[in-house]
Amino acid sequence: MPPPPPPSSPSARHTGTALELLVHGVGGTTPQEMLDDPRTVRVTGDATAAVYRRTEDVDGEKHPERYRDEPVAEAYCWSGLTSGNGSRALWLLLLPFMVVNLAHWMRPSAVGRTRAVRLYGVLVRLLALSLTVLLTAAACEVALDLVAWQCAGIDACAVRRSWLGFLSAHQGGWWSQPGRRLALAAAVPAALVGLLWYLSNRTWSAYESQRPLDGQDFDTGDPFGMEEAHGPGAPEPDAEGCPRPTVPVRPALGRPGFWYGRRLVARLRAAHTAAGFLTVAAAVVGAAARYDRGEGGPVAAFLGTAVEGGIAGCALITVAVVCRRGRSERTRDTRLDGALITYLPGSALALLALAVVHAAWSRPDWQSAGTLPGEAAFRLLSLGQGLLVVALAVVARGLYLRAPDPRTVLRGLGGPVVAMLACALGGVMTGGVAQRVADWLDGPGTPGMGHDTDIPGPPVVLSWQASVIPVLLILLLVPVVFLVVRTARRARRLGPVIEAEYAPEQPDEGRTRRIARIRATAALTDSAPWIVGVVSAATLLLGAGAVAGAWVSDEVPGRAADGRGPLLESLADAAQSTGSWLIGLGFILFVAGGRRAYKDASARRTIGILWDVGTFWPRAAHPFAPPCYAERAVPDLASRMSAWTATTPRGRLVISGHSQGSVLAASAVWQLPDATRRRIALLTYGSPLERLYGRWFPAYFGPEPLLGLHRSVRCWRNLWRATDPIGGPVRICADPDPGVDRGPLKDPQAYGRTTRLPLPEPILGHSDYQADPAFAEARADLLDALGPRLPRQAGAGLHEDSSGRSSG
Repeated sequence: MPPPPPPSSPSARHTGTALELLVHGVGGTTPQEMLDDPRTVRVTGDATAAVYRRTEDVDGEKHPERYRDEPVAEAYCWSGLTSGNGSRALWLLLLPFMVVNLAHWMRPSAVGRTRAVRLYGVLVRLLALSLTVLLTAAACEVALDLVAWQCAGIDACAVRRSWLGFLSAHQGGWWSQPGRRLALAAAVPAALVGLLWYLSNRTWSAYESQRPLDGQDFDTGDPFGMEEAHGPGAPEPDAEGCPRPTVPVRPALGRPGFWYGRRLVARLRAAHTAAGFLTVAAAVVGAAARYDRGEGGPVAAFLGTAVEGGIAGCALITVAVVCRRGRSERTRDTRLDGALITYLPGSALALLALAVVHAAWSRPDWQSAGTLPGEAAFRLLSLGQGLLVVALAVVARGLYLRAPDPRTVLRGLGGPVVAMLACALGGVMTGGVAQRVADWLDGPGTPGMGHDTDIPGPPVVLSWQASVIPVLLILLLVPVVFLVVRTARRARRLGPVIEAEYAPEQPDEGRTRRIARIRATAALTDSAPWIVGVVSAATLLLGAGAVAGAWVSDEVPGRAADGRGPLLESLADAAQSTGSWLIGLGFILFVAGGRRAYKDASARRTIGILWDVGTFWPRAAHPFAPPCYAERAVPDLASRMSAWTATTPRGRLVISGHSQGSVLAASAVWQLPDATRRRIALLTYGSPLERLYGRWFPAYFGPEPLLGLHRSVRCWRNLWRATDPIGGPVRICADPDPGVDRGPLKDPQAYGRTTRLPLPEPILGHSDYQADPAFAEARADLLDALGPRLPRQAGAGLHEDSSGRSSG
């Protein structure tokens, strides 16, 4: 039950302990660093995420006279949710699933477009399902086609691989028949699907099973929360993108079910697991059924047809499950569809077992030749993904045009662009594995080229997709050069501005150049949307060209260019070989870099913000995406604030969030009852709330939700710097200006050496906001707005600084 509501307004005698709840950003910050004290005590929580205090502050509420000038400091440390041992780098293999899950949350603000919102969600979920099928198909390509069908069926390849001896066709053993080799190899992709199911189920229990605070469900007359998200009548924003004046509304992130979608995740897990098993079953039974229909062998043809029919029927049910139902944010999704999550994967697994038995039936005269049937499947997958992305773009654009916001990235096309990148990542990763395995099995030859090769190689379309990667990289040189030139020019223009800011200090050309370069580089963050858009558009066009080339020529690029002139032949060969090695090398570097990021704090700070943005959002589109840490962190923070305000009725609470911690803080505040939010002040610094989340996720952090957050809390201050590449102003649109943003703060604090600061001051950028005097000033303003301070008592000692550090 929610805590009892406090008095509607503080009385003149409202005096009590002040608490500052610190929430760090990315980077694995320790409680000792946050509280600036080696002696800390865990107040509540566990080894994964917990609240800490200094040892001397444990009973701070009993001695409010000690904290007249400084609040009691608490640190919520959630780094255990996103960092740990190096084995977690394996989560990076699930990056395409995480990226397509992001696309679900990037839809434009929906104003009275319930059907369009549903269609948007269906399209994203279908794209996510296609990625699961693609990953499983790639595993089947490696295990069933390249190893069991091609290499084990060709003497020259099998002889060089002694571990394939028992499968070799020339040895004539029990496993030498093609169907039995396929049946055995099917264990590899089936085990991969089972592993994904296990990880999804286990991570849900470990990370996302925290029930949010009890709260009042929304009116059944507004089942999708449209009025709560956008206000009665759904007012449109003005010309500057600011929402027109309305009463405060409860945004989507404040709904009871937003951080608890157990039912949807369970349904999607069942559907994707079934899709994986069905993909393996189709790969196993397809070759055997085709042989039976053509050769009149010992197995009746109708048996294979029956199994294929069962696979097709189960696949249709799986697609229907994915399309039928999305998230329920109005209420907590606590129920489970027991029959569905039990029988759908079970039926798919039973069909896989039937396919294995059917393929393993004795066919003495069957010999494997060429490639395993499946070339068309990869082509159709690529074509289907492209069509789904185009349809998603049409729907997203329609939603945006209904209520355009100039700050929304790519005019509402951010979701489709990111979805296209997810498909490209899936294609590169799966194609890279297939290419590298084929090169390894083929020895000195180049698969698909037809000379000095032992095996035909992977599907032709994978070679075409690999060949467009060098072309894509060359095309990207143009925007990269443009950005470098523009940044250099911007830095030169900033020089006089910076010297004027620090006047009358003597100009130092080197110091000015360095500050200007850092400011200009930090501004590159605002150019990211159109760079991502260019990459996505080029990927879509080149991918379409690759599919068309594979379909028309039915040859790898190197062979398709034969007879078309020496220049074209050499370019095609170079593109094919370079692309194959690039995706293999990129895959290795990707995993190695991810492992280093989890073990090296400095590397984690570099890429951590991107990873933490991806894993901040619940798994609404893909159940095999990395777990959502916010489904643990947000209820933790909301519960702590609710409990403290309930037990300290005269207390004042400031929740202070840095970087990604500010997003967690805002999300937790939204989850609180209205009366509790009125007793809380919010302090954010280095915050990506508007610069990143507001632009890329406008339906959840756009102008109106942020305005609603400002109106629902007692007060809010946001600190930002021009040298910060991540944080920025939150741009609350209200008249008069509410004064939430304080910045840009001066960075560095001193231009040169001064009497007070005799050594050169560092340029802090995104870190150490507490080192700026503006931080203490903003916190004091918030505490004053919450209520009067406790009068100083004679003989009461002043408490030492407890601002702590919460940088990421």
